Amino acid sequence: MASAIPHRVAVLLLAHGTADSLDDIPDFLCHVTSGRPVPPQVIEEVRHRYSLIGHSPMNEITAQQGRLLARELRLPVYVGMRNWKPFIPDVVRTMASDGVQRATAICLAPQNSRTSVGLYRKAVEGGAGAPFALDFVDSWHDHPLLIKAFAEKLRAAWTAACRETNATLPIIFTAHSVPQRTIAEGDPYEAQTRETAALVAKACELPEHGWSFAFQSQGMSGGAWLGPTVEDTIKNLKAEGHSAVFIQPIGFLCDHVEVLYDIDIGFQEFARNQGMRLWRAGSLNESPTLIAALADIVRTRERDLRQ
Repeated sequence: MASAIPHRVAVLLLAHGTADSLDDIPDFLCHVTSGRPVPPQVIEEVRHRYSLIGHSPMNEITAQQGRLLARELRLPVYVGMRNWKPFIPDVVRTMASDGVQRATAICLAPQNSRTSVGLYRKAVEGGAGAPFALDFVDSWHDHPLLIKAFAEKLRAAWTAACRETNATLPIIFTAHSVPQRTIAEGDPYEAQTRETAALVAKACELPEHGWSFAFQSQGMSGGAWLGPTVEDTIKNLKAEGHSAVFIQPIGFLCDHVEVLYDIDIGFQEFARNQGMRLWRAGSLNESPTLIAALADIVRTRERDLRQ
C-alpha cells in the first residue's frame, strides 16, 4: 500500500483490528485488554461468535480502504491496528524508515472516546512521541460526507425493507457501548454518537418519532455500560405496535463481528423471539463517499497547515 520511495507527507489510518483465525483469538483478546487476563469463558464465547460468522473481514476491508484512499489522494497511506497485525507501533517505525516527515492520522472510529481514539493516539505517539510531525484527527463524527455516506446506505436498504413489509419501519441507530464511568468522566463519545445519528436522520428527512438511538455490544466485564440497549429498544417498539425494525450502526465503518454477529445473528434472533422482523443498512466498507470523506479531511488539514 505504501510506496518504498521516501515521501515527506503520508496518511495513517488507525483501526481496532481483529483476529485472523479462531486460533488467534486468545492473543487478540490479550491485546484488547492491554494484557489483563481474559476469563476462559469469555475466550470461548468470542471464539463461538467468530465461528458462526466464519471470518471477520475487518482487516481486509480496512486495508482496501487504505488503498482506495491512497489512489484518491496520490499519497502513501499506511494502516495500523491497535489490537492486531500490522500493529500501530510497527507501522509508525516503518513510516519513519520510509522517510515520512509529516502524517495525518485518522481513526476509523469517527466519534472520539478515550477508550478507542485515545488508545490509538497513545499507540502512535509511544513514550517519546511520534518520530514525525503528527496531525491527529480527534473526531470527524459530523463530517458532511460521512453523514452522506450513512444516508446513502440507509435510504437504499430502508426503502426496500419498507416496501417489502408495506410499512414504515422504525429505525434504530446504534453505536458501540462504553462503560458509563467513561462518560461520567467527561468523555465526548455519547454526545458525538447521538449527533451523528441525528444528522443522518436529518439528511434522510426522518420524522423525530421515526427513529431512536441505542448502544450495542456492551462488554462482558463488570460495571455498568452505556444504554439503552438494542434489546430494550426493540421491546419498546414492539409494545408500541411495531412488527418490524430497521438498524443502522453509525459507529462502525465496515463489517466485523459487532455487525456480522451482534446484529445479523444476535439481534436477528432476539427480534424473531419477540415476533418481529429485523433489517439493517449495509456497512460503509468501500463506499466511494466514505473514501471522499477521508480524502477531504486530509486535504483540509493539509490546506490549513499551509495557511
